[in-house]
Amino acid sequence: MTEFWLISAPGEKTCQQTWDKLMVATTRTINLSTNNKFNIPDLKVGTLDVLVGLSDELAKLDTFVESVVKKVAQYMNDVLEDSRDKVQENLLANGVDLVTYITRFQWDMAKYPIKQSLKNISEIISKQATQIDNDLKARASAYNNLKGNLQNLERKNAGSLLTRSLADIVKKEDFVLDSEYLVTMLVVVPKTGYAEWQKTYETLAEMVVPRSTKLLFEDNESGLFSVTLFRKAVDDFKHKARENKFTVRDFQYNEEEMKADKEEMNRLSTDKKKQFGPLVRWLKVNFSEAFIAWIHIKALRVFVESVLRYGLPVNFQAMLLQPNKKNMKKLREVLYDLYKHLDSSAAIIDASMDIPGLNLSQQEYYPYVYYKIDCNLLDFKV
Repeated sequence: MTEFWLISAPGEKTCQQTWDKLMVATTRTINLSTNNKFNIPDLKVGTLDVLVGLSDELAKLDTFVESVVKKVAQYMNDVLEDSRDKVQENLLANGVDLVTYITRFQWDMAKYPIKQSLKNISEIISKQATQIDNDLKARASAYNNLKGNLQNLERKNAGSLLTRSLADIVKKEDFVLDSEYLVTMLVVVPKTGYAEWQKTYETLAEMVVPRSTKLLFEDNESGLFSVTLFRKAVDDFKHKARENKFTVRDFQYNEEEMKADKEEMNRLSTDKKKQFGPLVRWLKVNFSEAFIAWIHIKALRVFVESVLRYGLPVNFQAMLLQPNKKNMKKLREVLYDLYKHLDSSAAIIDASMDIPGLNLSQQEYYPYVYYKIDCNLLDFKV
């Protein structure tokens, strides 16, 4: 399970007692969850008005930063071309896997100084996430263009003889070049029609050079034949060839153009390889930054919501629960029984009840402060 429940409850006589009560309730008969204390430092509280406004802003910021985290993770998946093991290796926070980072969370004092106001800290995170989002768009666009151009060229050099580029198949000696009167044509003939081609090609038009056809290349369905004829017979030859289900490819042997195409493909391939390493490194670093910022927002939300609900002085215990998947419903019931005294309205409106007109599934309101953290970042497209 990569789902965590980040909750908080007011301190009893001490915060340790709150923790002990939770541990007893969730592990008494069976382990309903794996629990860790979630350390939030002494942040500046500010005024009640600011906290109320900040509560809404942090909810929006949480959604935005989560989307940035997921976009970076998804793009890492795309760039590593779905090599799942490698993706997981690169999706780390501060050099450790995400579960370890969350369960051992420590506030980053250097990035988010706690002497600053809560609003300032949230603005630092917002700017940071916006920058990562914008950079990702620019880098992804550049890399995708490069990849797309390379794929188009690769596609040209693959596929059926009817459509693929012939530049890497033919050689200079396959053609009569620089002749005023003669020209070499390239014709795609189905494999079932080889005998027919050999029998009829000289008579498809006047002025076809006898015994001039050669099989240059074949794939599973057809072969590419060359044939030499007089220039004035070309239109007639094309018309008759079509009637006989032979396809004349429009192809001019041009060494300069062919060389340019090959160079372009090599250049794009080299550029892609050059960009790949730095791009993966950038994604790795910025995934870590975005994920760390996201968990700090969760910490901010728990702090703000706990102060708004439980009042001052600040006295609450934040706890991180990793639910046992089979016992999630039971865990909710246990938490409800443990904390229902905190909020009489929540006792009337239990979120597990389906009351028409109340869209509780969206808000997930409980008598204790609750936020979900889902570390499963790849089973979707952003």
